[in-house]
Amino acid sequence: MSNTPLSALQKTQLMKLEKKLRRHVGQAISQYNMIEDGDKVMVCLSGGKDSYAMLSILMLLKVSAPIHFDIVAVNLDQKQPGFPEHILPQYLNELGIEYHIVEEDTYGIVKEKVPEGKTTCSLCSRLRRAILYKVAKNIGATKVALGHHRDDMIETLMLNMFYGGKMKAMPAKLVSDNGEHVVIRPLAFCKESELIQYAALKHFPIIPCNLCGSQPNMQRQNIKKMLNDWHQEFPGRIESMFTAMQNVVPSHLCDNELFNFSDINSNSGVINGGDTAFDEPELNFNGSAKETKMPTNKTEQLTIIEVQ
Repeated sequence: MSNTPLSALQKTQLMKLEKKLRRHVGQAISQYNMIEDGDKVMVCLSGGKDSYAMLSILMLLKVSAPIHFDIVAVNLDQKQPGFPEHILPQYLNELGIEYHIVEEDTYGIVKEKVPEGKTTCSLCSRLRRAILYKVAKNIGATKVALGHHRDDMIETLMLNMFYGGKMKAMPAKLVSDNGEHVVIRPLAFCKESELIQYAALKHFPIIPCNLCGSQPNMQRQNIKKMLNDWHQEFPGRIESMFTAMQNVVPSHLCDNELFNFSDINSNSGVINGGDTAFDEPELNFNGSAKETKMPTNKTEQLTIIEVQ
């Protein structure tokens, strides 16, 4: 961690940004009931900006939260060549929190099993999860916290739509693969751009991942570039996409398992606005978004969000 002092302006920026991130994390924890009284939260610390930020914000919330929960930081040393083993223990000792460094040569396994030029993420992720779940069980953790943020969730949605044929993303809370742990993503409402700024202001000792992040052929990198281009050209589009992930209307999709299309008939009544839900939104000339109520019958109304 750098000892370079912050300027007065940077201190103000940090204070405002930290307050915003605390609000976002607190909202996610509350909305999805992520952390409960008496929980032991295992914070998976990779050495990247996101997990550092997650640990930092959770430590702040622990002080002010109306409930009691414990935090244990866990890092998986995957034995990548040149990995600076001293950085995380030094940083965590300075914080004065409980932590565990787990050493497993997943790097060697991945390099042996995955052909040159192929992406390593799938195998690496499976190996890493299995080890982390084992650690969680050994230390008695009741929640496993991962540092995925809002942009990760949107990217995963697009990846599954484009390449997996599914409308599926990263949930904010789930049960682990082995059915034994509750996995949470406290940064679900946090923007990556804000986490980048926060990491810079906090001078986190970032450890780059040479196994996955440097792969130029990753489809996730292509999706990230596409979303960044959209954000530059159409500000607000990413926010609208994330809002849409929280406002799913099964009656206006095509999954017969989620909605009983077979039993719809002329006596079913208008469902979620009927075909008026397909009408083009009326755009405000100055680009501002507003909500308009359009009556469909005496008992139902359709909500239209106007966007540019």
